[in-house]
Amino acid sequence: MNGAKVDVRKVAGEGVTWTLLATLYLRAWESRLPEPILGDRYAAGAVERIDYDFAALRRRIRPASNQFLVALRARQLDDWSRAFLARHPNAVVLQLGCGMDSRMLRLDPLGKLRWFDVDVPHVIELRRRIYPERGRYTMVGASVTDDGWLEAIPADRPVLVVAEGVLPYLTADEVRTLLARLTGHFTAGGELVFDASAPWVARVAEDFRWAPRDAREIERWIPGLTCADATPFTTHHRRIPVRRYRALYRLIHAVPALRNAYREFRFTF
Repeated sequence: MNGAKVDVRKVAGEGVTWTLLATLYLRAWESRLPEPILGDRYAAGAVERIDYDFAALRRRIRPASNQFLVALRARQLDDWSRAFLARHPNAVVLQLGCGMDSRMLRLDPLGKLRWFDVDVPHVIELRRRIYPERGRYTMVGASVTDDGWLEAIPADRPVLVVAEGVLPYLTADEVRTLLARLTGHFTAGGELVFDASAPWVARVAEDFRWAPRDAREIERWIPGLTCADATPFTTHHRRIPVRRYRALYRLIHAVPALRNAYREFRFTF
């Protein structure tokens, strides 16, 4: 891998959405703080490698405040993931809709785990230009709703399934079908961690297509899938190192409708 910048237009064309790069940029921005919540230095390195007008993107996404939304979400999923992997060091990790996330480097820097990152082919093509496929780490170029790719994932040990920023973009039928496939394939059991919005957020968000009313809705879909945690994204607002934004997120957390606008879920099966 050389030091040349990667032109996303040549690698992935119009298939790379601004949200993909926006999430990456917000993580990179947050990593520069003296006391970051996530501290994703790999995201910062990826931004340096990509040829893109990040200055224009920065004007749209207001990183000074939105960096904390992304960092808090990722940190909670990382914390749950670390706890699971500490209990199951031989587990398989399956990350759905991985985008440009560097979770495999944050949680498994030595590449000891059987780790699979899944996303549509043009995103995986870009990932391969930025992140190395090393050790037991594998990238899979497929839509999470496609049939077939899951059969290649080992099912003989506990699994950790991570779906960050992906399920809200699927329909309810697609989510239900996907969860049934996952729990049916991984007969050794495991955990599923993901984020979702409240229904009222999905009604006003242009791209959101699915939002559960509560965890029981998902439990009714899939027998054996049990909610272990449902955490508002503002729960750990005290971790925010900038006083005015810590106060803003504390205010959001104090209002039930806003506190539950975005939640992170942990299910066992």
